[in-house]
Amino acid sequence: MAFWQTLLIQLLATALVVAMVLGGFFRWVLKPYLDIKVKELMDAAEQLEPRVTQGVKAGVRESLQELPEQSVREPARQFLRFGSGLVENGLSSFLGGSADTERKTTSHPSSDAHRSTDRR
Repeated sequence: MAFWQTLLIQLLATALVVAMVLGGFFRWVLKPYLDIKVKELMDAAEQLEPRVTQGVKAGVRESLQELPEQSVREPARQFLRFGSGLVENGLSSFLGGSADTERKTTSHPSSDAHRSTDRR
């Protein structure tokens, strides 16, 4: 046999043995270990969601019990007032109407004097 044929056979045999050893290690050692770890993680994830939900519900329940009734009612009243004003007057109640802009310009006549002196 020629030298290159011997070298090629030796390389192929080495590659085949290394591939078999790595395949066997993966199949009989690493894969079962990883399967066990994945199963543990999935079990932990399944238990985590109900515990988090239960904790959030308990926390909200406790915080609502600690709040005085007046502090819960007053913001709701303010929100309802704002909503009814928005419905009755449209966006002008939110952005300000023409009466508001007239009031602003008449209430600050000195600001116009300052503007005219700044234009020089």
